[in-house]
Amino acid sequence: MADNTFVFEIFTPEHSFFTGTIEALTFTAQDGGEWTVLKDHEPMIAVLQPGVVKIKKDGQWKDAISSEGYMEVSSRGVVLFARTCEWPEDVDRNRAERARLEAEEALRQSHSLAEFRANQAMLARAMARLRNSRTHSSRK
Repeated sequence: MADNTFVFEIFTPEHSFFTGTIEALTFTAQDGGEWTVLKDHEPMIAVLQPGVVKIKKDGQWKDAISSEGYMEVSSRGVVLFARTCEWPEDVDRNRAERARLEAEEALRQSHSLAEFRANQAMLARAMARLRNSRTHSSRK
């Protein structure tokens, strides 16, 4: 049987979030397109939209919630760099809801285009955390 796995790593500024050998990876790029990476994918760099990164390991899919970031696909494997990343079971729904409300208010009060875009990203991350945590039954 052929080995269809590749090395995948996720890094945040605080720590190495995930390192392992996986079979597939699916994510949403900044342009809204969904990409799936398999072994021997062509080299590329992609900007990630805040949302779910789906990781297939040992035949099972597992979701991670990622903020904005970017990903490099090369012959050595795939590396994802994100401001934050967490497993759905680690989402504190109360904190995520507070972040959503704060982001919505900050968005309304944006005074520049740069501020508006930063607040949009903050809101997108809060919404991704809330949306994905609802799909899992064991919550804090």
